[in-house]
Amino acid sequence: MKSAILSIGTEILFGEIENSNSRFLSDQLNLLGIDVLYHHSVGDNRDRLSHLLKQVFEEVDLVIATGGLGPTQDDLTKETVSSFFNEDLVLHDDSLKSLESNFKRSGSEITENNYKQAYMPKEGTVLTNKHGTAPGFVLSKNGKIIVCMPGPPREMKPMFCDYVVPYLHTFQNNVIYHKMIRTFGLGESHLETMLLPLIDGQKDPTIATYAKEGETSIRVASKRKTLDEAREEVLKVVYKICEALGDHVYSIDDEDLHIVVGNYLMNNNITISSAESCTGGLFAGKITEIPGISKVFDRGLVTYSNRAKIEELGVSEDTLEKYGAVSKETAEEMADGLKRVSGSDLCIAITGIAGPEGGTLEKPVGLSYIAVNYKGSTFVKSFQGRNVSRRYNRRYAVLQMFNYIRQIVK
Repeated sequence: MKSAILSIGTEILFGEIENSNSRFLSDQLNLLGIDVLYHHSVGDNRDRLSHLLKQVFEEVDLVIATGGLGPTQDDLTKETVSSFFNEDLVLHDDSLKSLESNFKRSGSEITENNYKQAYMPKEGTVLTNKHGTAPGFVLSKNGKIIVCMPGPPREMKPMFCDYVVPYLHTFQNNVIYHKMIRTFGLGESHLETMLLPLIDGQKDPTIATYAKEGETSIRVASKRKTLDEAREEVLKVVYKICEALGDHVYSIDDEDLHIVVGNYLMNNNITISSAESCTGGLFAGKITEIPGISKVFDRGLVTYSNRAKIEELGVSEDTLEKYGAVSKETAEEMADGLKRVSGSDLCIAITGIAGPEGGTLEKPVGLSYIAVNYKGSTFVKSFQGRNVSRRYNRRYAVLQMFNYIRQIVK
């Protein structure tokens, strides 16, 4: 089955909102074995949407559309699609009851234009919206199918998973199973070179690499008659990739690095504290995103100035004067001082030059030192960021911190 994804809304064309729906839907459709040929964005305009529907249905069997199902006059998706399929809109009793119930529960008065959301295509299959007021629907005619869902991701994603996925399963001849391997410390080109013996001549399973800020992911996918067959073939390749990449692999379940590290610390009851200079609390902010991390995370100090390093962590003035704030010696004293202050099993400290200014030939922008005090020893490493931007340097430094913890404790 061939498909296209339509994102409807003038605000998308104006760049006022990020279009994350297309990425989510592409990933989900490919997992279902449905080829995605096109992504289209179109404004709230009846003529342009009609023209686009005519165009895409010449090449695809399935269109997944998001947006334009709300109560206002510029929400024209339902009317345009119904007209395109020669369908009448009729009042849908269950949708009306759900709409009135939502407004009553929130204590808001329902306005006349909201009743528009309760009118649905007569021959369509209505998709309940558990997280909003606008239902979705499916229309099928002459071998062509359109699925229309609301635009907000918090409404669209559960609707797609709960109703659309089971519906699309009925069209599947094959099953796709995939694993996403997450790595750190390898660029995409270097990683691909290491995997060339596996990538060359690949048919099924397929291997694809994806680079993002500081990390590279590898997707291994197989399309087979049964899920068990697909899973077995994928896991064989995953094992070979892990063997080839070694310690660079930190997850085969598409988990973020901070989640992997945080869960390891919790599972092994390793308490942790942090002292940050150049990252300004980003590490503490990231680790506290993890549910239950209070079990092991004691404190996060931002010791940005030299004075703070001296007063909060006991860093020597002589060390700062002789070696500078950005140095192996200062990072080491920061971690050791944090150990004295917190008593945590693992104490991590970082100092660096985030930029865009402040670098020298000896200490360029992006240079950082990380120190970890763990089990009576202090480990220090330096790394040089690419100096893409101040934001990149700080975020990359946080990834380096989590990865250094992973390497030391495991």
